Amino acid sequence: QVQLVESGGGLVPAGDSLRLSCAASGRTFTIYRMGWFRQAPGKEREFVSAINRNGGNIVYADSVRGRFTIASDNTKNTVYLQMNSLKPEDTALYYCAAKISPINSYQYWGQGTQVSVSS
Repeated sequence: QVQLVESGGGLVPAGDSLRLSCAASGRTFTIYRMGWFRQAPGKEREFVSAINRNGGNIVYADSVRGRFTIASDNTKNTVYLQMNSLKPEDTALYYCAAKISPINSYQYWGQGTQVSVSS
């Protein structure tokens, strides 16, 4: 089993930055890939970004590319999401997720951290 705990959310004005962290514990050696997802009120959960445990195969949603940066620190079993130039439409509950193989879906999820961006 893998446990994921997100942190770093908050309320910021538009244009500001936040850095989210996702700390993994448990059988972290089984993790193949980690990702960030978000869900705004009344909307479905959407993909934001993902990275392999070895730091490769980084992908971003079109809506965040150029503003958000994902990074991993295996020494701390932590994945980060640096969010710059935040917009009100980035307001959502941000979830961290992990999967243990390239073909499986994400099977481990954190509880989420709230990001609110005021206009």
